[in-house]
Parts: sequence; C-alpha cells; structure tokens
Amino acid sequence: MIFSIRARIREFVAPNHLLSISSGLWRKGLAELNQRGEGQRESGAFLLGILAGEHRRITRFVFYNDLDPHCLDSGIIVFDGSGYGPLWEICRKDNLKVIADVHTHPGAPYQSTADRDHPMIAQLGHVALIVPEFAHRTFVANQLGIYVYQGNHKWLNYSGKAAKKNFYIGMWG
Repeated sequence: MIFSIRARIREFVAPNHLLSISSGLWRKGLAELNQRGEGQRESGAFLLGILAGEHRRITRFVFYNDLDPHCLDSGIIVFDGSGYGPLWEICRKDNLKVIADVHTHPGAPYQSTADRDHPMIAQLGHVALIVPEFAHRTFVANQLGIYVYQGNHKWLNYSGKAAKKNFYIGMWG
C-alpha cells in the first residue's frame, strides 16, 4: 500500500521525468564518486534501478572501480570489458536494470569526444550523466550533463533547462 501511495505522489510531483532518484541516494552517490576520484580525477558508476514504461527509477550505484579495480588509475576512466560480467550478475541477482551511467569531469559537464565515441552502454536510449568538478559537492539536475544515446555515436542533449524536466532528484525518487 505504501508503495502505491509513493508511486501516486511521484506521478504527481514528477510525472514525465525520464529518470528519478531519491535525494539521499543522489547525495550519497556523489560523495562516493568524489571520494573514489580523490577530488582530482574522474570516477563513475552504473546506475541500476527499475524501468516503469519510459520512466527509470534509480535505486543503486555500482561503482566502476568495484567492477574493474584499475579503471581509475590513469586519471580518466578506462573501463575493462571484463567488468561487465559482474555487472550483469548483479542485475540478474537483484532483478535490476542498468538505468544510466554517471561519471565526473574536472570542469563543466560536457561530453568529451571519448564520451561521445565510447558509450558505457552502446544501446539506444541509454542515459549518460556527467557531474562537474569531480562531484566535490551535490549538484542538481540543471547543473549536470544529461545525454541520451541515439546510436552511431549520436546523442540527444538534455542538459541545462531540459535537465529539470528529465531528471527528478527528490523525496519521491
């Protein structure tokens, strides 16, 4: 019953958002990204959760360096493909989907050429989030880079003003 009430409230508060996450999980996840990057190098995570039609509710961070212990060694993310096996196992075990991925940048949250050309999940509709300033504090949706993969190294950009319409961070995430 409580889940049903929460779902109804979330529909009212954030009816058409592509992604949602609770503010507590978001703050905790960003703090962990900052710590793992030691405030001076990129870090990242896969965002797992539940699909409900077009809406994706994020319920868990799985950090890249838990899957590939050396992926942060160079200062940028170089993720070894062998890390995907454990990721799929987590998804199967917990009945979750990869909803999006998130990684940090030193400055503004713009996609680099490497980001555009090498998506973490090269599947149509996959969402990639970029957090500025190595996630040294909690950032809100319109401060992030939000990109949706269209295939063939093409992305839709939902950053800036469009971000608030597509990524809900709040109590009913």
